[in-house]
Amino acid sequence: MDEFLGKAVNFVEEAVTQTVMSQVHFIEETVAKVVKKPEVTLHDVIVQSVSFDSITLLAKVSVSNPYLTPIPIGEVNYILKSADSVMASGKMADPGLLMPLNLTLLVIEVKVPYSVVITILRDVSTEWAIEYELQLCFTFDIPVIGDITIPITEKGVIKLPTISEFLIGGEKEDKDWFSLKNWI
Repeated sequence: MDEFLGKAVNFVEEAVTQTVMSQVHFIEETVAKVVKKPEVTLHDVIVQSVSFDSITLLAKVSVSNPYLTPIPIGEVNYILKSADSVMASGKMADPGLLMPLNLTLLVIEVKVPYSVVITILRDVSTEWAIEYELQLCFTFDIPVIGDITIPITEKGVIKLPTISEFLIGGEKEDKDWFSLKNWI
């Protein structure tokens, strides 16, 4: 009799749990489909400056805000890799806010120690070009919903300035580098 009663209790517990959890999963899936998320796009990675100890790269990123209120960017973490080696990693200081129903342009500064660049150039290329993979992880604090994390990964090639370009000055930078037409 005790065995029968135990099986009946287990059956009822499983049935109730399954019914409740299926409704919870349905609600989670529905909210995930309905709630809009900011969209992040990496446009370009360029060399900003070369010093005796490091190379400073700039990653141009646009982030759209689909909401009627400003959204604070909690943090932006980055990892820059080349040939499966980490060249640099870190966090962007004070990323700011996404303006309502607008596109926000961010510039993420990445400093790569010169010793790392030279090691990778020896192993990878003789053309002063480095293949890279940039992993960005954006965390947004959306009111009512909470924190949403959006990771993106992009691959490309960074063309480093040659020694003559570095000493002479090389090509002139586009004066309208921060204008919207250069981002899209």
